[in-house]
Amino acid sequence: MERTIIYTPDAPKPIGPYSQAIQYGDLLYISGQIPINPATGEVVKESLTLETRQVMNNLKAILHEAGMDFGHVIKTTIFLMDMTKFPEVNTEYALYFEKDPPARETVQVAGLPLKVNVEISMIAGK
Repeated sequence: MERTIIYTPDAPKPIGPYSQAIQYGDLLYISGQIPINPATGEVVKESLTLETRQVMNNLKAILHEAGMDFGHVIKTTIFLMDMTKFPEVNTEYALYFEKDPPARETVQVAGLPLKVNVEISMIAGK
C-alpha cells in the first residue's frame, strides 16, 4: 500500500514538520488539530466552546478533502488542558456525531501548542 499526504487550505497549515493527514489504504490518520482559523491564521480563544468548534471544523475540512465525513471516524483523542472543563468540550464535540460515535479517549495535558486549551486527533476509515 502507498501512503498519500492529505492537505487542504481549508484547515490550518501544519506548524511543524508533520502532515495534516496521511491516508494509508482505507485508513486516514489526522494529526492533532488546534483552534487555528485557516482563513486568518489566528488562534480562536474566545471560549472553550468556540475553540472546540474551530478544531472540529478543521477536522471536518481534512475529512472532506479525503472524501470522508464524521461518519467515517473510528477513533478520536482529545487533549485537554483542564479536565474540569470537559463537559463544555463534550457538548460541542457531540454535535458532530449524531449517531454511533467513534471510540475515544480524553487526556489532560500539561501544555498544548500556542497555549490553546484543546487539541483533537482522529483516525477514520472507508
